[in-house]
Amino acid sequence: MKPFTEIDQKRKEAHARWVKLNSKVYRAFLEMEKATFCDGALSKKNKELIAAAIGVVTNCESCMQWHIEQALQNGATEKEVLEAIEVAIEMGIGPATVNARFALDVLYKNRQLEK
Repeated sequence: MKPFTEIDQKRKEAHARWVKLNSKVYRAFLEMEKATFCDGALSKKNKELIAAAIGVVTNCESCMQWHIEQALQNGATEKEVLEAIEVAIEMGIGPATVNARFALDVLYKNRQLEK
């Protein structure tokens, strides 16, 4: 795992590069981020917890660090963050069970063809 300061530094450097390039797509991304992570039907805290869990499932270290820190800054407790991570564990394993069902179907289909 990369040291947190290295992840922070790389994120800040990349952000500065995109801003300097005056990328309309990156600007749109930043606007979408603002619109996404504001209080609405879900609180900013809960949105950050969801994003942290998605970061776990997608293996995005920078996402995990940013969104966990944001969740904590917006009032999340350690227990809430841990539960979000636990949801991510289940969601990460869940697709493997779906794939396993398909694999079983293939196995049984082929076994029936042999008879």
